[in-house]
Amino acid sequence: MERFIGPALQSTPADTGAPVSGPREMPDDILHESKKRLSVIAFLGSVLWLTGTVLFHLAERAINPTNPAWKNFGFPDWVAVVNFAVSLGFCAWTRRSTRPPAELLKAGLGYQVFVCLSISVIWHWHPFMHGDGATPMLTWVGVVVMLFAAILPIPPRTTVITGLLCVSMMPVAMLVVGKLGIWDFGSPGKVVLMHYPDFLLVGLAWSISTVMARLGHQVSKAREMGSYHLGELIGRGGMGEVYEATHRMLARKAAIKLIRTSSVGGGDPETTKVAIARFRREAEVAASLRSPHTVALYDFGTTPEGALYIVMEFLEGMDLETLVRKQGAQPWERVVSIMRQTCESLEEAHTRGLVHRDIKPANIHIGRLGLQDDFVKVLDFGLVKSIGTREKPGETLATREGMTPGTPDFMPPEMAMGETVDGRADLYALGCVAWYLLTGKPVFEGASPYHIIARHLNEQPQPPSAAATRPIPAELDEIVLGCLKKRPDERPQSAASLSDALSRVTSSLGTAPAVPAA
Repeated sequence: MERFIGPALQSTPADTGAPVSGPREMPDDILHESKKRLSVIAFLGSVLWLTGTVLFHLAERAINPTNPAWKNFGFPDWVAVVNFAVSLGFCAWTRRSTRPPAELLKAGLGYQVFVCLSISVIWHWHPFMHGDGATPMLTWVGVVVMLFAAILPIPPRTTVITGLLCVSMMPVAMLVVGKLGIWDFGSPGKVVLMHYPDFLLVGLAWSISTVMARLGHQVSKAREMGSYHLGELIGRGGMGEVYEATHRMLARKAAIKLIRTSSVGGGDPETTKVAIARFRREAEVAASLRSPHTVALYDFGTTPEGALYIVMEFLEGMDLETLVRKQGAQPWERVVSIMRQTCESLEEAHTRGLVHRDIKPANIHIGRLGLQDDFVKVLDFGLVKSIGTREKPGETLATREGMTPGTPDFMPPEMAMGETVDGRADLYALGCVAWYLLTGKPVFEGASPYHIIARHLNEQPQPPSAAATRPIPAELDEIVLGCLKKRPDERPQSAASLSDALSRVTSSLGTAPAVPAA
């Protein structure tokens, strides 16, 4: 099942308890990105081993065309072939492995040492590489050490130890080929003279690794919000970003939504101040909702930088939009079950004087709770509005310049007209959701959002059974069309009464709602 997170943010400092000490770990998303870069480096390494070997032989022929030695396939070529295969295998493994990124990065250090050993052997084995004598030079080993320091977020101490091991391969290989009589380079002192530049590069690699570690820790610190630590970015919308988060004391997963201040007040300081005050009032009420079918709101507030946040429970499963996209139109029994659970959430909110105002498939989540499948959770109650109020600029988080609250495909006519809304607006939207679930498409389609809104205002919808490929009871057709009445007083007058009507559909047909797993 897919992961889904409700909007969320940080906890208050009072909840943190004793400060957490010790070094901060690198954020997970940075480790994941490093894993991807390691895979790319391994792939490029395989390409370089292949092309480098071919170009080396071509260079030998160009320098000495009369010498047929360039055609020989010797020990260095076998080393290159082995590295080509190892690099491709390592690339595939890092891409497909489900091991934690930190473990893969440790394997990357082993790959680094193996590559440097291979380079060292080839560098000193062939007389072509010896030149006129053992003079100081930078080798590919030093380049590899610096490259891995930049792409692998590992502690600087580990970088130095690994780097020294890698660059030591060069003098060791030089001594070995000298003992074998392959190259008479003279006194042993030339071993140090030739390779000290690579050892200097280890110091530069340490500096790079230190900077990388410091940046990673700064990111980690910036993501600590009270008792919660922000993890992977889950999604990005018009109002902010949603992150997976973990409670540092309880190891409890949560979802944190950061709401950009620019999306709240349109850049006007006074309007933003009013919107933030309203956000706090509405979030306090939303946090008091106790229906098991309403996503739990753990905390809310503002960050030191002024961004709004909401901390909500982390859900496993999928939203209804994803469900229809993957599975198509749903059986009517399942739709009835989902609608009734949604009604339970809405009824509590409406009795507390709140209207959701953005009921849509993406804001209704189904998943497994305990032993029950298809358990509904209604999301985004942080964007509610009090019953009996009209839209006014700056008073709601969902309102910004050039943007109408709600979603056109599921927008009740009174909201589109800017009129007073109450709980019956949510029931209209829920009727649109039911129509979408039963048919796999929205009630009205159009070339633009304005066209869709105009159709909601002026056209009568057809019954879902006319557009569905599965049989739908006439009673359910009538209930859905009742929710889609243009005038609120012609719709069901409460979520509870709608739920009762839905229960009579299943009881009259002698069947219970099916609840296949999400």
